[in-house]
Amino acid sequence: MSETMRRWFPHEDWLIVLLGSVLLVLCTQFVWNKPGEGKPEKVPEKVPKNVPEKVTVENLGKGKIAKLEQWVSDPTDAIFSKAGAKKSYNQGLPLAFTFCVVSVLIAPLAMYKGMAPRQYFTGVAVLFLLGTLAFILAGQAVIKQYNFEYVLWALMLGLLISNTVGVPEFLRPMLIGDSLIKLGLVLFGAEVLFGKLIVLGVPGIFTSWLVTPVVLISTYWFGQKVLKMESPSLNMVISADMSVCGVSAAIATGAACRAKREEVSYAIGVSLLFTAIMMVVQPWFVLWSGMDKIVGAAWMGGTIDSTGAVAAAGAVLGKEAETVASTVKMIQNVLIGVIAFGVAAYWSARHGAEGAGADGAGAKIGVGEIWKRFPKFVFGFIGASLVFSFLPQWFGLTASGVETLTKDLTTPLRMWLFCLAFVAFGLETNFRELSKYLREGKPLLLYLLGQAWSMLLSLAMASLMFGYLYADRIQEMMKK
Repeated sequence: MSETMRRWFPHEDWLIVLLGSVLLVLCTQFVWNKPGEGKPEKVPEKVPKNVPEKVTVENLGKGKIAKLEQWVSDPTDAIFSKAGAKKSYNQGLPLAFTFCVVSVLIAPLAMYKGMAPRQYFTGVAVLFLLGTLAFILAGQAVIKQYNFEYVLWALMLGLLISNTVGVPEFLRPMLIGDSLIKLGLVLFGAEVLFGKLIVLGVPGIFTSWLVTPVVLISTYWFGQKVLKMESPSLNMVISADMSVCGVSAAIATGAACRAKREEVSYAIGVSLLFTAIMMVVQPWFVLWSGMDKIVGAAWMGGTIDSTGAVAAAGAVLGKEAETVASTVKMIQNVLIGVIAFGVAAYWSARHGAEGAGADGAGAKIGVGEIWKRFPKFVFGFIGASLVFSFLPQWFGLTASGVETLTKDLTTPLRMWLFCLAFVAFGLETNFRELSKYLREGKPLLLYLLGQAWSMLLSLAMASLMFGYLYADRIQEMMKK
């Protein structure tokens, strides 16, 4: 079955876009326009400006996706209210419903990756259990005040297991955090309507597309001319990994410059280690320093190596910051293919055949590399944004219908996907295995200095674009 699916979907991202699109369409079926007395039963396709909507909206899915409650001393209060409590609630059925929805949604990805049914159902049950525990821990009243969001607890639970008892073999096939993050970001498109994308696009492009190539070129030059690194290909892979977006950039650039497998592995290992640190430290630094949260979000979007980690770090600062951070990061992700193509062209001209790796990798990389390396899930994000911005009438939705759809269905589902993804990221990260990368001299120094340079330039550009030139427009947009 997995081979058939791979023929249908040569790239996993296309399957993710399809799954996200189907889920969004299904979610619209829960939202109904409810006519009032003497009011039209149908919403006109074009509502004149300044004319209020003449229908109320009913969301049949409201409360179906689990949202655990805050608690003080008894963790069970997150799920069940006590007798005599001011607010009566029971999240038992929503938890069961959410588990069923998530399990069905992820199942095609498991089939695509060739998982056995037993592996999948056992794995998703364990991930969901740990994700539920992460939400419970994040809901504790005191912890909530210190912005320990659910994604941080999910990551820490995974890290605790991975670095103590170890990850059981049956669970390893289910560690598909990157796929879950991409799926969540497709759903995120319904929340980030096109008006926001337009406002964030120009400052986001300056923050990402100007800083990234400057950091890449200057870091590579520094490694060659100052540090005198023995391997130009290792130098290039580290420079790209740190300046663009971590693992994906390391793999793409490694192919472009014919790096050895161990060089790509090193860059990925260092990236994973410092991504886990930066996604926790950077949002806390923003809060501690009193930095504007929007500027801080743009800064994190341009510097943290993983798209998922950026979304998690942004969530610590709030929903608006999460939107800004994720948007800046996805704008930066578009550069992966362009960077890989540029590196391939440079490498062929500069090194020729001498740059071939030990495994003989030296295939020419043409213009098609840009398309091959392009993160296809971005199309799902942009498509969802366009449809729910301009064509909600396709699904019989008004503006308020889109709002309740995202608030009560797609946003909580996306949060669950992110939570499970970071449990998986934590389970994949073993510091004992990654510690070997800290023993290297010049490569580690190159990464640290390059990352520091990237953070300084990104902060300067984010402050200029998001904190000064476009600050008023962004603030006005966020208020809508």
